Amino acid sequence: MNDPSGRRERKKAATRQKIADTALRLFLERGYEAVGIRDVAAEADVAVTTLFSHFASKEALVFEQDRGFEQGLVRAVADRAPGEPLIPALRSEVHALVRHCTAPGAAPVWNMIEASPALREYEESMRLRHAESLAAALATDLGVPEASIACRTIARFVIDAYALAREAEEPEAAVDEVFRMIEAAWAATDLG
Repeated sequence: MNDPSGRRERKKAATRQKIADTALRLFLERGYEAVGIRDVAAEADVAVTTLFSHFASKEALVFEQDRGFEQGLVRAVADRAPGEPLIPALRSEVHALVRHCTAPGAAPVWNMIEASPALREYEESMRLRHAESLAAALATDLGVPEASIACRTIARFVIDAYALAREAEEPEAAVDEVFRMIEAAWAATDLG
């Protein structure tokens, strides 16, 4: 028997990826500000309502992997092996994010983001949301209140580590340098 829900999910994922790929291509070819939602929908051969069922805004088209990055950070906390130290698990995840965002071909996308106030603002709000999700995962993992200052602080440090390293001349070394400070901060808490 065929799996209709599996096929439906694959088709939705393929449509989402097609829309994102089309949008990014158009944004890089014509400029972010010069391309409208209708342009993306027409080029991807989908209705505007279909586009909005996959992406909440024009800015979200640029940050298509946002949800996956956020989930990866949460999984780095929640899915680590019993006894596996927390900070090295987060360091490993941030290294993966930085490698992705500094890969060959990523520079034009980051140049576009830096040139657009709307994209810079969206990226900042996205990072704050990631920090909140990570802080909640840390609090859950440690069995402390979600408003724990230690969890919220470490989460923001981790998100900032990613942002600082992405912009550094030697991103991998920058991740390690920032995480040495995070490790020291974590050890200074009652939770570390």
